[in-house]
Amino acid sequence: MNVLHIDSGILGDHSVSRRLTAAIVAQVKRDHPQAQITYRDLVADALPHLTGAHLMAANAKAGDIDARIAADVVTSATVLDEFLAADTVVLGAPMYNFSLPSQLKAWIDRIAVAGKTFRYTETGPEGLARGKKVIVASTRGGHYSSGPAAVMDHQESYLQAVFGFLGITDIELVRAEGLNVSAASKATAISEAERTISGLGALSLAS
Repeated sequence: MNVLHIDSGILGDHSVSRRLTAAIVAQVKRDHPQAQITYRDLVADALPHLTGAHLMAANAKAGDIDARIAADVVTSATVLDEFLAADTVVLGAPMYNFSLPSQLKAWIDRIAVAGKTFRYTETGPEGLARGKKVIVASTRGGHYSSGPAAVMDHQESYLQAVFGFLGITDIELVRAEGLNVSAASKATAISEAERTISGLGALSLAS
């Protein structure tokens, strides 16, 4: 089993999403010692945001591409290959301003590739990345899973939509929200998330 571990929290050791992804991967390794882990830190090794020049390079001759774009194309291919090779993706996804970290969006733009992870057909789009499992460590400062603020959730809803578009329907959410409400709320949210993680061993992972 190949596991791709992705972090996108910008707070380093203070990041709850990083704490949770580490716990998820540790649980996976305990239950599946043979698992091969590939790690990508989208903050320490940030991907450039997608550009028109990058998209045009796909159909350009090698000699017509400058060195910077050529290197970016190579990086994109590596990122896509990591995703395609993964059976299970463990994704740290904090909510920033009701959505995703821009670093995580840059990664998604490198894996959502027509002809590789999805295609358009006469009957509509078809996801080509079927059979994978995605475990999302979702962290939020407030409460967005229900109540009046739920309409502002463009984090979990977006991730479910984009992975669904790629053909992935096995998506497990490990959520810690209300982290900025109070110290007690934060402690409770993290404790509940860690209990969820301890139960992941009972779930079947993609293999």
